Amino acid sequence: QVQLVESGGGLVRAGGSLRLSCAASGIIFSIYAMDWYRQAPGKQRELVATFRSVGSTNYADSVKGRFAISRDNAKNPLYLQINSLKPEDTGVYYCHIKVGQDNYWGQGTQVTVSS
Repeated sequence: QVQLVESGGGLVRAGGSLRLSCAASGIIFSIYAMDWYRQAPGKQRELVATFRSVGSTNYADSVKGRFAISRDNAKNPLYLQINSLKPEDTGVYYCHIKVGQDNYWGQGTQVTVSS
């Protein structure tokens, strides 16, 4: 059973930083790409960043230069360092992994940015 658990969200002022973590169990996650998505109130869930098994990364244009996705295969978690936060970064951030045809999501962690 694949389980993903996010943590690290919170309330922060614009310009601040947060570090989100995603713990994974039930799978050798290092051989799969993993992603961070976010969902703002009233909007669709959107892909924010991807960490591929070979170590390459991809970012949405809206977060390039401010967000950094990383993974520590020895320690399990997936991280998302988010800097220079803007009010439009507010939302629930989800960790995601696709194994074969199955998509797995964590419960999400809330990030709220005040102006």
